[in-house]
Amino acid sequence: MAPHPPPSGHSKGDYPWWLVALVAIGVVLAAVIITNDIYAQVFRTVFNGVGVTIFVTLVGFALATLLGLGIALLGLSDSLVLRQISRFYVEVIRGVPMLVLLFYVAFVGAPGIVAAYNFLTSPLVEAGLAEPVMVRDFSLMWRAIIALMIGYSSFIAEVFRAGIQSVDQGQIEAAKALGLSRYHRFRFVIFPQAIRVIFPPLSNDFVAMVKDSSLVSVLGVSDITQMGKVYASGSFRFFETYSIVTYIYLILTIGLSLALRQVEKRMRGKDRR
Repeated sequence: MAPHPPPSGHSKGDYPWWLVALVAIGVVLAAVIITNDIYAQVFRTVFNGVGVTIFVTLVGFALATLLGLGIALLGLSDSLVLRQISRFYVEVIRGVPMLVLLFYVAFVGAPGIVAAYNFLTSPLVEAGLAEPVMVRDFSLMWRAIIALMIGYSSFIAEVFRAGIQSVDQGQIEAAKALGLSRYHRFRFVIFPQAIRVIFPPLSNDFVAMVKDSSLVSVLGVSDITQMGKVYASGSFRFFETYSIVTYIYLILTIGLSLALRQVEKRMRGKDRR
């Protein structure tokens, strides 16, 4: 016997019971934080790092998106040399663990940038028009942001490349026939169609960067994880502290995932219309 088609609307398995359970747990934890002095103190301390986490994520992801788009366009270039440079960058960066890349940028790349800057500005320094830069002047936060930018740009470049290549070649040829320049073809024909393919994996990368931003704590940057680490090491309340750290990260990541999913649904709705 052929199986009956599922009834219209949401089936029992489709209802987001997982979200209901998470909300219930979140409400219970919020009540514990409000009523328990220890949890309230831990929450206030750890919450001080939320602003740094958000700043690192937003700036790092914006820069990674711009760099990734540039690398993707190089990979789609007519020049063999540019395509090979793009592929070399993507394969090398994707093969390096994010934590290793963070250490490399912080303790190898940053001193190299400072040395190069001092070398280029040495005539101005000798003339008394500029001051030499010390490695300690290069903020650890910005070292971490640069590392996240480089690491994620390789993955975002592949997202952009796949999205751009998904556009029907016939439409690109039609845009050429209309006399549109390469820039206008990309702006008015290619990108508006590619963004529908690009947005879902790009939003996943954004949520992933929120979590990976916790790695900046190894450099002493005062994000959520670092604030929790400092408090736990001083108070020895590891269970309470890391429960609150987990709670805050879940609020950020699940909240972002649900919001981005709604944006994706609206984009699909516009496509149907």
